[in-house]
Amino acid sequence: MNQFGHNFRLAIWGESHGHQIGISLDGVPAGIPLSEEDFAEDLARRRSGAPGTTPRREPDVPQIVSGVYDGYTTGAPLTIEFANTNTHSQDYSTVMRHYRPSHADLVAYHKFAGFNDPRGGGHFSARLTVALVAAGVVAKKMLPASIRFATRLTEIGGCTDPERFNEVLHAAAADRDSVGGIVECRVQGVPLGLGQPFFDSAESMIAHLLFAVPAVKGVEFGSGFAGARLRGSENNDCFTDCDGTTATNNAGGINGGITNGNEIVVRAALKPTPSIGREQITYNLATNRVEPLEIHGRHDVCVALRGAVVVEAAVAIALANFIRQ
Repeated sequence: MNQFGHNFRLAIWGESHGHQIGISLDGVPAGIPLSEEDFAEDLARRRSGAPGTTPRREPDVPQIVSGVYDGYTTGAPLTIEFANTNTHSQDYSTVMRHYRPSHADLVAYHKFAGFNDPRGGGHFSARLTVALVAAGVVAKKMLPASIRFATRLTEIGGCTDPERFNEVLHAAAADRDSVGGIVECRVQGVPLGLGQPFFDSAESMIAHLLFAVPAVKGVEFGSGFAGARLRGSENNDCFTDCDGTTATNNAGGINGGITNGNEIVVRAALKPTPSIGREQITYNLATNRVEPLEIHGRHDVCVALRGAVVVEAAVAIALANFIRQ
């Protein structure tokens, strides 16, 4: 199912090279001011054009087709659509059965008996993250005004020095290759008490949304994997007052699946873009042989460059799902 949520419910739809992609949101309370202009800032953060991003440029003008009247949400399901206007579907004619490494081509063909749309990755494409960003804009409007997000790219291709990011990107592009990255999202002002033990824990719901983002292959909170190499005396967060403030924040703002009032700290690892310019040896269903493949089309050298706002949107959506209106 392409749906998520209990109190704040999402249904995402469309394909990379179809006429439109979009998202329908249910559970949005009435009376929230909302217009197309409210999406501009976050959509600009996701837009391509910077070095290392895809040459595919889409205007990404949101069309609100339901759920808003006279500038305010109505409480009815809210639907936002985006047109696909800059597609080069011919670039994918040779890879429909010559499966691209680390793409969804093979699994999609088997799951949907060959009826899936393979152009640009179809429904599996990161193109659909524009709809997640739009949902994140609405989610942030649903959250208390005290909540503030700070999201940034902390690592590219193993490099943690932002001054060298362009150097890493240029080297990968020169090698007709790609690199991955890590995005860190910090959320301040989160109320104490959001989440449930076990299946609907704050970590579970946030991770659920983050793993729905194409290219995300790892998620950690607070000290994360590094915490596994510490002793309890080093990793424990001692409380300093009755409100739950802690001297350190190795738990990333969550205890027992419930937000503890401290800053939420979550990181997402995004894999290197699987579409690279280098020749690769992979299976071709049309010939039933393993053969060389050269991928054409327009692709990011590093998808993490435009991933920060998508990660932020996912976290906001998860938090909004905990807020009962």
